Amino acid sequence: MKCPFCGHEDSQVKDSRPTEDGAAIRRRRQCEGCGARFTTFERIQLRELTVVKSEGGREPFDREKLERSIAIACRKRAIDQTRIDKLVSAIQRQIETSGESEVTATQLGGMVMDGLKALDSVAYIRFASVYKDFTEAKDFEDFAGSVKEMGDK
Repeated sequence: MKCPFCGHEDSQVKDSRPTEDGAAIRRRRQCEGCGARFTTFERIQLRELTVVKSEGGREPFDREKLERSIAIACRKRAIDQTRIDKLVSAIQRQIETSGESEVTATQLGGMVMDGLKALDSVAYIRFASVYKDFTEAKDFEDFAGSVKEMGDK
């Protein structure tokens, strides 16, 4: 494993343990070059996944990109990081077990929307504002009204 601090090629595993949801192994490593310590995560990957963008382009599925998008929507909300990790793992597992090696960006966005709807209504609205490309305040108002109605039922 390459050191993120000095770029040295070798590191030594100091500690390994499963994550809370059991979906990954957390490893503490120490660089043999500079002595710095860092953490890595090892996850099961059932197949290579590709995201088909709306313009037709393709890119490899990037778990970190998905996690960043969800974290941005959840910023300054009282949402524990482990809940975000569980949501990301659940979405990744859903894609991997679908049997398909490709997922459209629209499908992926819908999965995130469903997960955020159950997690936090503000994060849900924040993500929707980008995903649904809100262009004016009225878009927010209409969408927030529909979220409020869903909560009242």
